[in-house]
Amino acid sequence: MTRLSPIPYEEWDAEALRPLTGGRTVPPSNALGLLLNHPRLARAFLTFSTQLVYRGTLPDRMRELTVLRVAWRNRCRYEWAHHVLLARETGVTDEEVEEVRRGADTLVNRAVDELDTTSSLSDGLYAELAKELDERQLMEFVFVVGAYRLQAMAYNTFGVEPDAGMDDAGMDDAGMDDAGMDDAGMDDAGMGDAGMAGEG
Repeated sequence: MTRLSPIPYEEWDAEALRPLTGGRTVPPSNALGLLLNHPRLARAFLTFSTQLVYRGTLPDRMRELTVLRVAWRNRCRYEWAHHVLLARETGVTDEEVEEVRRGADTLVNRAVDELDTTSSLSDGLYAELAKELDERQLMEFVFVVGAYRLQAMAYNTFGVEPDAGMDDAGMDDAGMDDAGMDDAGMDDAGMGDAGMAGEG
């Protein structure tokens, strides 16, 4: 159920979107339409998220696998549907997407799950990440998890649906992996009611 309707495309505030678009025309998006209910918030948030996504140093594939795991754990249909497409553009395979869905024992899955559950990383897991990432990338990894969890919270709360022509890539008909279900405290019952936005 949509609780806060996206602003119609023809009424979009181009200046509020400028941090993302640079003045270019962008296609309709339910996520951006939601944000534009609050133009000052939209501009501030898009400045932050654009830095993470388009100016960051975290490897693209790792970033997208991270976002997918956040979306899956938080049952965010919009975020999942949008980022499955983006992930494939960065070279993420169907097998890797399935690893995200089932909570396979990958470094990214384990790190996202621990951050999502405890809001911190154990010394051991931090050390594993530090072998793969430099200090700035480590910072970006944590901020990506937090930023996309924030977005998932917003999209789910306000009922943002996937954009036209975009499906949720099987989220509604797949159960959550055991670790995710236990840690997030969710089951399949409310899964189809989720949604999400603002995506970079």
